[in-house]
Amino acid sequence: MSDRVVITFEDGVADVRLSRADKMNALDPAMFEGIAAAIAQLRAAPGLRAVVLSGEGRAFCAGLDMGSMANGGSGLDINARTYGDANLFQHVAWGFRTLPVPVIAAVHGVAFGGGLQIMSGADIRIAHPETRLSIMELKWGLVPDMAGIALWRTLVRDDVLRELTYTNRELTATEALGHGFVTRLAADPLGEALLLAKEIASKNPDAVRGAKRLYNLAADGDARSILIAESIEQAAVIRTPNQTEAVMANIQKRKPSFKDPS
Repeated sequence: MSDRVVITFEDGVADVRLSRADKMNALDPAMFEGIAAAIAQLRAAPGLRAVVLSGEGRAFCAGLDMGSMANGGSGLDINARTYGDANLFQHVAWGFRTLPVPVIAAVHGVAFGGGLQIMSGADIRIAHPETRLSIMELKWGLVPDMAGIALWRTLVRDDVLRELTYTNRELTATEALGHGFVTRLAADPLGEALLLAKEIASKNPDAVRGAKRLYNLAADGDARSILIAESIEQAAVIRTPNQTEAVMANIQKRKPSFKDPS
């Protein structure tokens, strides 16, 4: 694992932290590679039920480290689809959306440019009230190209996205909440995210994964495909041992004991 990202596991929850605190977790080539490696590790982790993504130090992520990228960057071809439909730069955001389990981003300090796009890959985003956010790319004469547009289309109104992209205006956390970039605010976003992840980890993991697949499909699927997918996912979990355990644990008012998906 790269020294840019640290992962710890406890009771089915992965605590993933961007760890370039001295640079406000700015994205240099090593950070891109570290996040991609972290996503691969999470995808293969046995018993994983939820992920919490945060940044160490003063910020979640300040966006591109323009100095390192200007000095040659990674040398990668942005047109190369090296991660399914995505390139490396898109994968560090989109990859969290495609993980089989829910991802919760705990955001503080700043989430600029690529940092905003990475947090948007999470299923749920909890931010400190003083967080500052921006679609920053136009400041540098660039367009958002780290999967933000594919992610924001289900979160934020089109005209709002256009205004914020064209101007690269900073948002307060309260504005971001109102627009849909942020799910909710909390004085301790990391603590709240870990508590939420623990709650999710206590649910039937087969049903949680099925629900995530359904919501991922909803962005592109038509009504017919979504209705069929609902039935397929329900048929896959109903009357299974984990679903029966969920029912019995509720009836008996005890903590459930689920088997992790194979």
